Amino acid sequence: MISIMAVSDNCIDIKVMSFNMHGFHQGCPVIDDMFVQYDPDLFLLHEHWLTPANLYKFDSHFVNYFSFGCSAMSAAVEAGMLCGRPFGGVICLVKKGLCVITKTIHCTDRYVIIKIGNCILVNVYLPCVGSVDRDLICNDIFSEIDAWCQRYRDCNIVIAGDFNSDLDSTDNVDRTVSEFANRYAMIRCDKLFSKEFHPTYVNLALSQQSRIDYILASPDCHITGFSVVDSDINFSDHLPLFVVVKCFTSKHKCKDVKNKKSVPTQKYPQWYKSDHNAY
Repeated sequence: MISIMAVSDNCIDIKVMSFNMHGFHQGCPVIDDMFVQYDPDLFLLHEHWLTPANLYKFDSHFVNYFSFGCSAMSAAVEAGMLCGRPFGGVICLVKKGLCVITKTIHCTDRYVIIKIGNCILVNVYLPCVGSVDRDLICNDIFSEIDAWCQRYRDCNIVIAGDFNSDLDSTDNVDRTVSEFANRYAMIRCDKLFSKEFHPTYVNLALSQQSRIDYILASPDCHITGFSVVDSDINFSDHLPLFVVVKCFTSKHKCKDVKNKKSVPTQKYPQWYKSDHNAY
């Protein structure tokens, strides 16, 4: 079992939402709905499909959050004219009030790592079945994540995302994830909260459903809630996962976070963007 400790004055609840957007525009309605229902402190998002030049849309649309992530389409853009469907990309949205206790650690097109208080949070998107060198890519991803976790071995670990694999199966990806999880004695939240043992991928058009999205937590994490959210306005084929993690930090920083309020963003005209000829 994940241990339960008394809440001290340097402990805050971090509400985390993990979600495969299946494209920025398909995913935004669900995220907007989550603001109203859950008011998450952190979004771990994957498959936003944006090119590097369009990542600004996260900051423009979600003004009370700062973003940390990247596009998976950099190589495709550099190769020339885009063709085919967009793909990939991972990003984290962190509520601006948490800036004082947040550290951005590492970012690739397959995973993003941030640190909030004493907790390392990993947002991961693994390659799907049929991808070239899938097993090798997954091994490399978890080897790199393991190396980063070793640097912060005094921290708790939470890994969330689209694993594109049923962790109750016995394929190579499942073994890779299981070996990593066993090394850190991590526990699956869907098994910790058995009532939330539901499919996370649902494709009505193809009559398919499965569990391929997960949240794993190290044993010293204090998970106080977990749910698979079935939103009425979900245009993605994945369901969001919601979890509440207790995070410990220094007392004065914790006080700053609790007293921090979102400030409306004021936009000012930029003179260098004006029509100089009409001036």
